[in-house]
Parts: sequence; C-alpha cells; structure tokens
Amino acid sequence: MDILHLVDRLETLINKSWRIPFTSNVVIQEETFLEIIDQLRMAIPDEVRRARQLGAERERLIEQAQREADRIIAQAQEQINALIDQQEVVRQAQQKAQALLMEANRSAELIRADADAYVVEVLSNLEEELLRLITTVRNGIHKLERSASHRKEATHPIEVEADAGRPART
Repeated sequence: MDILHLVDRLETLINKSWRIPFTSNVVIQEETFLEIIDQLRMAIPDEVRRARQLGAERERLIEQAQREADRIIAQAQEQINALIDQQEVVRQAQQKAQALLMEANRSAELIRADADAYVVEVLSNLEEELLRLITTVRNGIHKLERSASHRKEATHPIEVEADAGRPART
C-alpha cells in the first residue's frame, strides 16, 4: 500500500474524529488508528525497498550511460586516430609520389640526354659515310668524265674528217 494513501487515511481519521471542547484534542478510534499504523509499518519497508531499488536502478543507469559514453569517446578517439593515421599515410604517399616523380624526371632527362648523344653519334657516322659515298660518287663522276673526254678526243678527229667530206672510219 502507498504510504501517502495511509497518511491521507490518518488525516481523514483525525478530521472525522470527535473534538474535545475547548481543546485541540480529539477522540479517535484506536483500533482504526492502530490498523493504519500497522499498515504504515508494513508499507514503509516496501517504500524504502522501492526507493533503494530506484536508487540502485538510477546508479545502474548512470554507470551504463557512463560506460556507453566512454565507449563512444573511445570509438571517436579511434576514428580520430584512424583519420590521423590515414592523413599520415596520404602525406607519406604524396611525399613518396613526389620523390618518385622527381626520380622519374631525372631518369627521363638522363635517357633523353643519352638518346640525344646516341642520335648525334649515329648522325655523325651517317654524315661521314655519306661524305665518303659523295666523295666516291664524285670521284666516279670525274673519272667517267675524264674517260669520256679521252674517248671524245680520240673519236673527235674522225668526226672532223667525216665532216670534211671524207668517209668516216668504222
């Protein structure tokens, strides 16, 4: 039974009791009064027990909320750490990519320089070969021109004679 209900019953019992004239005293029904007191004695431990239960439940809920808050904080810290680690990984990857890019550019520049040197060497060799071929061709042309010139000189008198009205030699 509820303690407040029992207190209300006591109050009602007093209010309905007979007043002793010219005093603040009242005459109450002893049996009803003692019965309510006994009910109060039985109700108080129930109320105290309920209050203790509510206090224990409150403490349990506070502890549970604290554990949940601690878990959320730990999870948030883990996520922060993961993001920091991820940012560090990204930063390191960017640094490594930059270093690789610089190395690739240096390597490409060396390859270009080597290729240019090779091309210059090949073209120089080709130029020398072409100059030799041109010299050979020119020498051949000169030789043929001299040879043709000698033959012309050797055949030229005959042609002159043929022109003079003489029969040409065959």
